[in-house]
Formats: sequence, structure tokens, C-alpha cells
Amino acid sequence: MIVTTTAKPSERVLAQAVRLSKELGASLKTRSNLTVAKLIGMTEDKRLLVVTDSEVRYYEGQSESPLYFHPSMAFVRVKRLRRGETDPLIELSECESGSRIIDCTAGLASDSLVFSYASGPTGRVTAIESEPVLYSLVREGLASYKTSLPDVDAAMRRIEMIGMNHLDYLREMPDNSADIVYFDPMFRMPLHESSSIAPLRTIANMDALTIEVIDEAKRVATKTVVLKEHQASDEFARLGFERKHVNTSKIAYGVIKL
Repeated sequence: MIVTTTAKPSERVLAQAVRLSKELGASLKTRSNLTVAKLIGMTEDKRLLVVTDSEVRYYEGQSESPLYFHPSMAFVRVKRLRRGETDPLIELSECESGSRIIDCTAGLASDSLVFSYASGPTGRVTAIESEPVLYSLVREGLASYKTSLPDVDAAMRRIEMIGMNHLDYLREMPDNSADIVYFDPMFRMPLHESSSIAPLRTIANMDALTIEVIDEAKRVATKTVVLKEHQASDEFARLGFERKHVNTSKIAYGVIKL
């Protein structure tokens, strides 16, 4: 993989690119006038990370659509919470001010953001991501992305990203050390029309959840263990969750109450 910058990077951008290249074991390449396509052509694995003034973009293969951190629908959901409306995940998980949440499959940290806003300044959201590129991309985004709402930005900054396998992390946690443990694995039955998720599938962890990890989650959580999946998925039954359908949606949540 190559890490590069824009053609005329600031000192901050260049320092960020140097740091990420070391972290990911990637080659640092001066951008000059090279296009994204030419840079990708210089790599064996066709992976490219571009650090800009505003974000970090990930390209793979000949795709013209980079993956980058953005709150997407999470921002819409948080704005609803700000207006006093409800959110199905927050209700079903029994999240409240001060809740301690472990998001075991962070992805782009969309649900982590909703949890962080709902649990407030006294809450704690730990977002676990096992894939190094995705972990770095999202961590950098959470630290720098700015919306038009300072309280939403503060909720992003409060999320603690940890780059490791969620089973290993849960094994290290004491009993009853979180209120909610949450899983949103890549769906066994993908929603093909979800264009925002398509680039994510190329670098996300595609492993199915195991009974062992759910048992560890139940040991660590005090209130609920929650699973998000396609509403027709067999994963709810296999892993012991009570399926809760969400109206007007192709997704559903499974809940284990403790």
C-alpha cells in the first residue's frame, strides 16, 4: 500500500501521512503531479491512502469511489435525538445518559456516534475495529470531522477507537464492566442497494460472529447485548437473540436482555 498526500500538502498533512505510513507499514510517496490511477498502478496490492486537508481517503483497485469517514445517516439520527425524537437502537439497547457501550464491530462508527450522543458526556463508547486500514481511517475521521453542530462533534471526539479483534478485547474485560455490548457485522445477506457500504466491504472483517463471542459479551454487559442484521437473517436464531423488527426497514435488531 502507498500513502500519499495532495500535491501541495501542509506540514500537518505531511506529518499525518508520515505517521499513517509507519502505522500501516506502507510506503510514503510524494504526490507531485501523479494521479490516483497512476499511484495505484505503482502498488502491488492496488491500495492507496490519500491524506488531504479535510479527510483521509482510501482507494482500492480501479475504483473511482474512495472510502472515507463521514457520519452519513448517523448525523440524521443524532439530529432526531436532538429534537427529542427516539431511535430504535437506543430504545432497544436501553441506552441512557451515562451508559457504557462497547461497539464490537465499529466499521465507520455510525452507531458508535449515535450511542455517544445518547449516552452523553458522562457515558463511554469504546469502538473496536479489527481491520488496520479501516481502524486508522475512522480514528482519524472521528478526531477531525466537523459538522455544523458542536455537540455532535463533541460526541465524535468522545468515542475511543481500539484496533484489535473484538473477541480478544472482550476476553480482557472484567465481568459487568459495560452496560451494552453491540454487534453490527457485515451482513450475511447484504443490502446491495446500500452504495455507502459497498466500498467498506472490501476492507471490512467478513467473519461471522461465534457463540463464544456472544457468551463473552453476556459476561461483560449488565443490561443488553444487541445484534444488527438483515431482517431475514438466520443469525438471530443461531446466536440466541430475540429478533426485533424495525418498521419500514430491511434491518432488524436482536436483543439479549441480562
